[in-house]
Amino acid sequence: MRTLLPEEIMRIGVLSQWFDPEPGPASLPGVLARGLAARGHDVQVVTGFPNYPDGRVAAGYRIRRRFDETLENVHVRRVALYPSHDSSAIRRTLTYGSFAASALLSGVERLRGMDAVWVGNSPVTVAAPMWWIRYRYRIPILLHVLDLWPDTVAASGFMSNGKVRAVEGTLNSWCGRMYRSASSVAYISPGVGRLLQDRGVPADKLTYVPLWAEEHLTRRPVESMRAELGLDERHLVLVYAGTLGGAQGLESLVDACAKVGDPNFCCLVAGSGVSEADLRRRARDVGATNVRFLGRVPKERMPALMATGDIHYVSLRPSAMAAYTMPSKVQATLAAGKAMLVAADGDVASVARESGAGIAVGSADTALVLEGIRQAAILGRRNLRLLGERGRDYYYRTFSAATGVGRVESALRKIARQEVSHAG
Repeated sequence: MRTLLPEEIMRIGVLSQWFDPEPGPASLPGVLARGLAARGHDVQVVTGFPNYPDGRVAAGYRIRRRFDETLENVHVRRVALYPSHDSSAIRRTLTYGSFAASALLSGVERLRGMDAVWVGNSPVTVAAPMWWIRYRYRIPILLHVLDLWPDTVAASGFMSNGKVRAVEGTLNSWCGRMYRSASSVAYISPGVGRLLQDRGVPADKLTYVPLWAEEHLTRRPVESMRAELGLDERHLVLVYAGTLGGAQGLESLVDACAKVGDPNFCCLVAGSGVSEADLRRRARDVGATNVRFLGRVPKERMPALMATGDIHYVSLRPSAMAAYTMPSKVQATLAAGKAMLVAADGDVASVARESGAGIAVGSADTALVLEGIRQAAILGRRNLRLLGERGRDYYYRTFSAATGVGRVESALRKIARQEVSHAG
């Protein structure tokens, strides 16, 4: 990485409800901020107090009106919010709304004078501080569409279909205003780009910026969790790690595992979410004794969990949204050099096939998932390792953090220059 000339250094803002030390997809804005700072830019972040994914504030933090800290040359302003990630739509709305209000009242002042600001669009309540930055401070915005709304609300399962339909028009109008006010709109998968065009975003305003993984978690060899879990080299291990919610359609995984007769097959389910209790109950009811629920695995143990699996499960419940959803675990699995069993259609299935790392079986259907497990068993652990190695190569060609940070940097530089040109 070359050293930037003084005139190339930018003052870059990052506005995201999610940030370090939150795990999983919530960690990705931190990867971006550190990557931009490592390139020599002055990076200022406005975020909330870490409480993802269980709604408990992370150790070492307590909620207050605002709190400033510096993390690896990144200047972070944290603002108060109501922490909750349970199944209550009211409490989740309070979480999203409280961050937006606090960011507006106590955070955006830190972003005054930036050359450009990157905004993560999830949740869409972040529009309130985003609009202040854009119209009050006249700073260009790169809006990164990490989740499509209202599609995400419908797929999440924490609002009934009736309630979703009641707010759908409002959300569509709200998101349309966000897209129009942004100087540029980034999308994370080809299907999302096409859909944004269908929703009125001009093609010349769109830029493709797929997401990356926390690569530092995959760079060092680690001991797997097999010994502590009572598994040995004979076991073929399928791992699902992530949110246990309605959008994932994990019922078909549990039902398929119940039909696997191989005593050396084991499925590990790690994570938490609104469907966890139901999934545990379902496993008992259908006799899926080969499914083991690990609960939430600490972030520092995730590399060991990744090393434990011979193949990792990615699924999406059949829906219109599944065609263009790209779960962050796809990049994490590829970066870790692990094979994937993909029970989904659309963009994620395309990545499974193009990378050579995946067995793609279509939608999350019990019979199809069972067939995928049987294919993995036929391949065996050695051949699954070869699939994983192909996937790692594909990740560094396509999804790496360095590539993603470079794309964001270029997009920010472009809109900053356009703003100067228009002002002149």
